[in-house]
Amino acid sequence: MILHAQANEGQTGFPWLVFLHGFSGNCQEWQTVGEQLHPYSRLYIDLPGHGGSADIRVNGFDDVSELLRNTLFSYNILNYWLVGYSLGGRVAMMAACQGMPGLCGLVIEGGHPGLQYEDERLQRRLSDGRWAARFRGEPLRDVFNDWYQQPVFASLDPAQRQALVALRSQNKGHTLAAMLEATSLAVQPDLRAQLSECPFPFYYLCGERDDKFRALATELSVPNHVIRNAGHNAHRDNPAGVVDCLAQILRR
Repeated sequence: MILHAQANEGQTGFPWLVFLHGFSGNCQEWQTVGEQLHPYSRLYIDLPGHGGSADIRVNGFDDVSELLRNTLFSYNILNYWLVGYSLGGRVAMMAACQGMPGLCGLVIEGGHPGLQYEDERLQRRLSDGRWAARFRGEPLRDVFNDWYQQPVFASLDPAQRQALVALRSQNKGHTLAAMLEATSLAVQPDLRAQLSECPFPFYYLCGERDDKFRALATELSVPNHVIRNAGHNAHRDNPAGVVDCLAQILRR
């Protein structure tokens, strides 16, 4: 089994850029950024429970990593960078730590490296369980109205918040719930130690108004790029800034 994806080929001889979206996003999320990054080929993936992969169910990160490897193999992608935002960033970090043949580098935007304490895991498990129940049982517009009131989205203005609510409400609630539980931070290991020893280039991006993830970035001991005029979803808030940042990284 493979994940649904959209492939846009560039010039031969350059690594692919493989883009992974955040929770409730889809393969279109990164295209405003990715389509500016010529001559690289780009692969935009729908994660399980989302977009064209909405009906794919997984039991955890191991399943997601296997699907990701299978998908890259199906496109004959042998050299690539993983570029992931939030949930997609966590998927990318997990897959990289588990082994991804052909991985040239990792770029993470606003992705959590993992909780360090058991009480944090318990609280996250309870919180994600409550959200999953709401996604299964309530109108998505109502759930996302509350979802985007969480502190990590504090930089959104009312118009931005309502635009995201409308966009995300096109999903299927039960498939989002299943993916939320399968890839909860409560079940993700703390990856800090493994990431500090990774043999490939690793860069971290976050919005200047994303206080939580700017603090987390300092714990990773990797190059940290702050995207101006942006909150948690930096590539949506300031796509040009993220394009410039990725272009600089890829030229190194």
